[in-house]
Amino acid sequence: MHKYLILRSYLWNIIMLKLINAKYLKLPKITGCIKVKGLRGKITFGNKVSIVSSKWANPVGLSSDTYICLNPGAEIIIGNNVGISNALLFAWSKITIEDDVRIGGGCQLLDNDFHSLDYTIRTGRLDQKFVKSSPIVIKKGAFIGTQSIILKGVEIGEQSIVAAGSVVAKSIPPFEIWGGNPARFIKKIINEVNGN
Repeated sequence: MHKYLILRSYLWNIIMLKLINAKYLKLPKITGCIKVKGLRGKITFGNKVSIVSSKWANPVGLSSDTYICLNPGAEIIIGNNVGISNALLFAWSKITIEDDVRIGGGCQLLDNDFHSLDYTIRTGRLDQKFVKSSPIVIKKGAFIGTQSIILKGVEIGEQSIVAAGSVVAKSIPPFEIWGGNPARFIKKIINEVNGN
């Protein structure tokens, strides 16, 4: 039975990646079954990408799977040696995840507001025409703690850390730890190997 589930997940993921016209040199290692929405965007995977999309594989992500959502014309770029666990990547325009990034269970990367902030527009038929979007960039070696939300226009600096459960609404400089809602500076990162 276990081999059957692995084979079924593998075939499912191949079909899902084909549906969104994903580009990769080597198929990402996917545990569980990813979910995709949007057939007219563009997604590119680097090498050694690992995705968990299963509550039994990582209970920290609670009941969520990994969802990849692409608005028409949107783009998601995932670098090399990236780990993503039970997360939502929703690109209205663009999300870039550089090399060696870790994205914890249940995180959400949302490069848009989904709805207009204006009540009259939001309750009318033109709501989606007024959605505001701005690209998200997660720089090399950054770590996003479980259940964090990264909002539109945010850049997470190189090797910076976002504490679990944070809501990040503004960019974080490199080599810093931020946390909270809204996320605020906590401290600089000190390299534990050589004390720098």
